[in-house]
Amino acid sequence: MSENQFELILCIVNAGYSQNVMDAARQAGARGGTILRGRGSANPEAEEFFNITIQPDKEVVLILVSASIKDDVLKAVYKNSGLSTEGQGIAFSLPVERTTLTLRKDSDS
Repeated sequence: MSENQFELILCIVNAGYSQNVMDAARQAGARGGTILRGRGSANPEAEEFFNITIQPDKEVVLILVSASIKDDVLKAVYKNSGLSTEGQGIAFSLPVERTTLTLRKDSDS
């Protein structure tokens, strides 16, 4: 099985904190992202278990990155917007098998 060239990073944060995610991701080498509005659902036991208050209004940030910078971007996003911050974000990545574009390293793309 061949190694994937790209990864999709998804970060789910409380509404109003997606710009924090993008700022951290850009500092780690990401070029941009897409922000979607969402609504979370969780039972009261989850709030008690994680010792956090779950806000229903969410933002989902989708960031397509080169696989070579995935770990750096994930670490930066989590440090800036993870569960211990006001954004209370979670982040994860999924391998991307195919794209219709290539991400260039220069700033002209």
